[in-house]
Amino acid sequence: MLTLPDIFLQRTKNILNNEFDDFINALNGEPLVSLRKNSQKNTDISGCGNVAWCDNGIYLQQRASFTLDPDFHAGAYYIQEASSMFLEQAIKQNFQNKNKIIALDLCAAPGGKSTHLLSLLPENSLLVANDVIRSRAKILYENVLKWGYSNVAVTANDPKDFSQLEDFFDLILIDAPCSGEGMFRKDNKAVSEWSVDNVKLCAERQQRILADAWKSLKYNGLLIYCTCTYNTDENEENVKWMIDNFDAKSVQVKTQAEWGITENLIPEIFSYRFYPHKTKGEGFCLSVLRKSDSSTRFYEKKENYNQKNIPKNFDFVRTYLSDSEKYNFVISNDVVKAVYKEIANEINIVSNRLRCLSAGITAGTIKGKNFVPSHALAMSVDLNRKIFSKINADRLSALKFLHKDNIHFNSETIGYNLVCYNDNVLGWVKNIGNRTNNLYPQEWRILMDIK
Repeated sequence: MLTLPDIFLQRTKNILNNEFDDFINALNGEPLVSLRKNSQKNTDISGCGNVAWCDNGIYLQQRASFTLDPDFHAGAYYIQEASSMFLEQAIKQNFQNKNKIIALDLCAAPGGKSTHLLSLLPENSLLVANDVIRSRAKILYENVLKWGYSNVAVTANDPKDFSQLEDFFDLILIDAPCSGEGMFRKDNKAVSEWSVDNVKLCAERQQRILADAWKSLKYNGLLIYCTCTYNTDENEENVKWMIDNFDAKSVQVKTQAEWGITENLIPEIFSYRFYPHKTKGEGFCLSVLRKSDSSTRFYEKKENYNQKNIPKNFDFVRTYLSDSEKYNFVISNDVVKAVYKEIANEINIVSNRLRCLSAGITAGTIKGKNFVPSHALAMSVDLNRKIFSKINADRLSALKFLHKDNIHFNSETIGYNLVCYNDNVLGWVKNIGNRTNNLYPQEWRILMDIK
């Protein structure tokens, strides 16, 4: 049995009334396990049911050792809480007819909602995935890179830094740091750290984040605000604060009765709450706001970044990507990057103003007369796999590769070979004749013993 603070129980009972006992019983049950498939990669995982509000979301019978599944490292799926996949409905219902969306995931680490957004946004869009803490931003970068999409920039900035990009984003997602009440069933630490004072502190911090981000949202743009907590202070009250203090309007998201979502706790504010006794997922709350203030405009000028076109003798790199005509290939400090032409200017603007860890596809590095392909290129869904030799590894060999063991792969092709498992690319080895060098990134290798 979970031992919960009395004041939390009383506050939550005031919200749920006669549903309270069912809620407490659910909190003492087993949490559900869910994941979201990457539609651009292959996975054989079969679930015990689909997440009703997300096309690629599935529930699992039990939690597996995902570390020992090569497909997990290939970015074929992302372990994500089912309730938070409701983001899909907010996007699909509000951006049906747009072919280009400039989006910001402001508090993005570890990357669940960023990878989801990449699967939902139109191809010509740009996602800026940000986290203020540099160590968390590096984890975000790893997960986004493995997902394999090209139209993303990863940044490590404070929310206030985005005020430089006034009226720039069509969409801002704020999955705000919160008191974590919705994770009580999964995380005992969240229970031990909970207090009324912490709830108040979180609500005030969330208001600062919302205010900092609002300036960078375009007129008629949408801000999606969500938390994994139950109290009204961090949810509806903050949405009401935005409506009262900014030119914000609450936006409805259509749901289906069988989903069991609790809606509109406060009159005139559309909010969507997930409780474990009613929905198949953990605690979550989402609201959507539309910006109606048309007084600001971002001055969109063409901007350059410190880069130049790749040398002619390395033009062959263009063949490394499918449909390469849609990319600009540029070089900076011997690193070759490929950026969608449609969003090249926006990426330059972001790179000039923010602490940008990556943007587009890092294709590789020029070293003298040689070109060394990057792990990002191997992970890209736009990789032209037809021109590279592939090594199809069994599960044990794949895991040893991910462990960064120096194992020998038989290959007739000297040079760079793709290591694949279940038709998903895991990374590169370099065949030098008598051995193959494992080029999997050292910092991402599996640390568990492989037997």
